[in-house]
Amino acid sequence: MVDINHIFNLNTQKEFEDLALQIFKFQFENNNIYRSFCDLLYKHPSDIKRIQDIPFLPIEFFKTRDILSSKAPIKITFTSSGTTGSITSKHHITDLDIYSQSFTKGFEYFYGDVKNYVVLGLLPSYLERTGSSLTYMVDAMIKASKHPESGFYLDNIEELKNHLITLNAQGKKVLLIGVSFALLDLVETYKFNLKYTIIMETGGMKGRRKELIRAELHQRLKDGFGVKHIHSEYGMTELLSQAYSKGDGIFNCPPWMRVLTRDTEDALSVHDSGKSGGINVIDLANINSCAFIATQDMGRLYNNGDFEVIGRFDNSDIRGCNLMIL
Repeated sequence: MVDINHIFNLNTQKEFEDLALQIFKFQFENNNIYRSFCDLLYKHPSDIKRIQDIPFLPIEFFKTRDILSSKAPIKITFTSSGTTGSITSKHHITDLDIYSQSFTKGFEYFYGDVKNYVVLGLLPSYLERTGSSLTYMVDAMIKASKHPESGFYLDNIEELKNHLITLNAQGKKVLLIGVSFALLDLVETYKFNLKYTIIMETGGMKGRRKELIRAELHQRLKDGFGVKHIHSEYGMTELLSQAYSKGDGIFNCPPWMRVLTRDTEDALSVHDSGKSGGINVIDLANINSCAFIATQDMGRLYNNGDFEVIGRFDNSDIRGCNLMIL
């Protein structure tokens, strides 16, 4: 059995790779769907010597199968947003503490203690439905911040405007995390000059507005909020970890998460580094479902492990986060 605490205390690349191989063996033995997928590819733990050899489960499986590596009771099921009539993904969670550890330690890794921020969530499309992992995360961050000024906003953007101006005048550090269309709606109605606020977009217009290339979206937001950089969060229903960008759309992963790219013409071919292709994610926090996922995003991977999202494969569903087309 894998030691959960080890996942969030990795110090070296070798430790990550050793644990990834250990978790692969565990999930091969305990996840019936993943085992069947590996069997079809004739991939067995004895064949896997490095992380690039691990089979990555297509993310579409979360729409039609229960992806579980644990027999523990399901505590909550996160669902993707989807469009009307589309089939949504379902991620069954048997241990919510792992998710809480992942997003808490992940945020701390990049931004420090959440208690240092007033956390404001502008997530109308997520608040209007149940089962959003993003809403769960932001709600937990709002509570953990312990600031009475923290909270969610739905349609009351004038109140949010006044709140942001007041907090800025008081010199308080603020994290405003919002879906792209709602942030654009805000700055098209009001203009700001925020000195102490991090603006973090989670991507996607959710069918509310025309999609924009990332550079145009970020420029509009920078001009509207009066900030130098727009931050971004890369996460999805099927993952329990998030990558973050502090500007220019370049994302970095926490130590227990890694992005690889695969050949667009060969879904089973994984690039070593430095190339563009389909995004594969290793999320070791996903120990109770599947830690090795082939997403429908396309990305560019840099030699230092950073990556950027450059679009989505054709015919993939319009849903979830980070649908910006570069």
